[in-house]
Amino acid sequence: MTAALLGAVGGILLGLAARLGRFCTLGAIEDALYGGSDTRLRMWGLAIGVAIIGTFGLAAAGFINLDNAFYFSVAFSWPAAIVGGLLFGYGMALSGNCGFGAIARLGGGDLRSFVIVLVMGLAAFGTLAGPFAYVRAALFPRVADTGTPDGIAHVVAQMTGVPLVIAGLFIGALIIGAMLSAADFRRNRSAIIWGAIVGLAIVTGWAGTAWIAQNGFAPQVLISHTYAAPVGETLLYAMQGSARPLSFGVGSVAGVWIGAFIGSLWKGHFRWEACEDPRELRRQIIGAAIMGAGAVIAMGCTVGQGLSAASTLAFSAPVTLIAIFAGAALGLRQLIVGFGGERV
Repeated sequence: MTAALLGAVGGILLGLAARLGRFCTLGAIEDALYGGSDTRLRMWGLAIGVAIIGTFGLAAAGFINLDNAFYFSVAFSWPAAIVGGLLFGYGMALSGNCGFGAIARLGGGDLRSFVIVLVMGLAAFGTLAGPFAYVRAALFPRVADTGTPDGIAHVVAQMTGVPLVIAGLFIGALIIGAMLSAADFRRNRSAIIWGAIVGLAIVTGWAGTAWIAQNGFAPQVLISHTYAAPVGETLLYAMQGSARPLSFGVGSVAGVWIGAFIGSLWKGHFRWEACEDPRELRRQIIGAAIMGAGAVIAMGCTVGQGLSAASTLAFSAPVTLIAIFAGAALGLRQLIVGFGGERV
């Protein structure tokens, strides 16, 4: 119960950021490619910078041991990060949202997003531990990382002799400075505030699970927010709650929905929406399935790899993010422009 409550705290912040701050990965990519605006991309970058500062700040205070973070438990795999990221990005474009965004839209009454969440959660669990797990394990085997963690700050610390936490804090500050270098973005206080809140939400995940690991009776992996496998876990809990304990991931998913619901009511945006075009629903279902499988292969989604893994400066984060961007760009081009005159 405690883990779920701590997960819900960060989840609520993320849900509020999605509805009140318009924090959205696909929206940020679409704005940059077709809208002539990089504001939401800079919000994302600012969130990463704040998350890095907060995460390495916790490490500097001795509150967490970064080497125990989930993203350092498995050796970095180029194929998994690239293929999984491309699949996730393409599926995200087809479905019109990532898993996190779909939960947030569901909080605003969008029933189409309910379908996306269901299909993505089922596809993620089917790829993680279901019938497709054998194929995934054969094509993208996971090897335990028993050496130096595959992290950017770890490499910088080894090469320069600078303490690990100092290297991480410096990189985080550089990213924040780069995002704030644009005068237009500096004048957008709402974007800066919500970007910072998203970064702090990621930090609450690391702090919460570290506290549970130190003070709880059951074992707890050092994790933060992600919205691929936890969506499937939430579906299982909804069906088997009496046999399954509440977890951080379930609380995080519920928190995003609650935060988005509150935000939509606050803005007066809550309204029931459904899909009127069967072709659109078909595309969204296919996209959600691709997205769920891709997230498991890449060991994270736009939030899991793009923010939580990025906050630890794991190698997988920038590679997966670039692949997600490329996959989303391909999918958006297919939807907006079409290939050879054909549009989905």
